[in-house]
Amino acid sequence: MPLVAPSILSADFGHLSDEIASISSADWIHVDVMDGRFVPNITIGPLIAAAAKRARDERAKHMVVDCHLMIVEPDRYVGDFAAAGADLITVHAEACVHLHRSVQGIKALTTPDGKPVRAGVSLNPHTPESVLEYVLDDLDLVLVMSVNPGFGGQSLIPSTFRKLERIRRMIDDRGLSTHLQVDGGVKPTNAWQFAEAGADVLVSGSGVFNAPDRDAAIAAIQAAERP
Repeated sequence: MPLVAPSILSADFGHLSDEIASISSADWIHVDVMDGRFVPNITIGPLIAAAAKRARDERAKHMVVDCHLMIVEPDRYVGDFAAAGADLITVHAEACVHLHRSVQGIKALTTPDGKPVRAGVSLNPHTPESVLEYVLDDLDLVLVMSVNPGFGGQSLIPSTFRKLERIRRMIDDRGLSTHLQVDGGVKPTNAWQFAEAGADVLVSGSGVFNAPDRDAAIAAIQAAERP
């Protein structure tokens, strides 16, 4: 059963605490951070991440705060997101000049309650999985983008499934416990395709927050049942 990480990019920020309470049956909270430079959109920063963490602590303590940094020079800001309460920080391979150093920098951080911050690396649709070869053993998560990052609600790129299968084999062949996450175009009706390709964490923004019954949408994604 895959973990579900609703993206608060699709939430109503004016009622963030209530929005997070409404998805408390999910496993993680996915926080999409965009800077208008690495991707053509500007979203949220450490202050909103901290607000999401406070809402989590008040309403759904079991959820992991999962921050996905779609920004240039992420090394400059990972400390701010750790201080804001991120349990896991993912950077893009394409944005890191020294990817191994960036990963180690994240893993050296701790959350405000003293827990080690987990590290992830994300790949854009055009980026081959071979870039993971020398950092995979150090990762807690690999995030595969199934759309070009920058905006929610896009249609998924079909080649994503082949990429997920290849990365799943890399992880399993090394006997790692690294999570394989996918982001983009995930809905209750197609979650099974991502799960069968090897993803064990599914990010869904509009697929959850735009659903008439959010708990039902989350349960359907968690079940990931082939029709």
